[in-house]
Amino acid sequence: MTQEIERKYLVNSEQYKSLAHQAVRIVQGYLSSVPERTVRVRIYAEQGFLTIKGKSNESGLSRYEWEKQIPLAEAQALLALCEPGKIDKTRYLVNYQNQLFEVDEFYDENQGLVMAEIELETELQEVVKPDWLGEEVTGDKRYYNSALTQKPFSQWNR
Repeated sequence: MTQEIERKYLVNSEQYKSLAHQAVRIVQGYLSSVPERTVRVRIYAEQGFLTIKGKSNESGLSRYEWEKQIPLAEAQALLALCEPGKIDKTRYLVNYQNQLFEVDEFYDENQGLVMAEIELETELQEVVKPDWLGEEVTGDKRYYNSALTQKPFSQWNR
């Protein structure tokens, strides 16, 4: 099992799209979305994945993560067993100042939400922020994908 360390940010412009070197559609659901552990089924670029994530630490920066590629047909079958609410998004991969940002543009009930994540080596690693990066939302549980399946962005009072 590995330790996932990441920061999350809102995105304030579409400039990232012209900088992206790849864009991939992702559909995912949760077999379990309890805070102590999430079990996610994901179809990413016509490949299936099963991911288990532990509870985030107090800062929301890191948590344990285990991921395994599974056959696409199995991922499709498992998606049918998931809790209500699916995530549908396009992930744009953007290299900026030798850092890889994963920018997710959400659809359906999460339409209008665009978030960027960056995985880090340590919690103290500095992030060089591009102009299109907005407010940091690391640790704000509302922005966890598992939470977005239960209370989508379209239902928030903003």
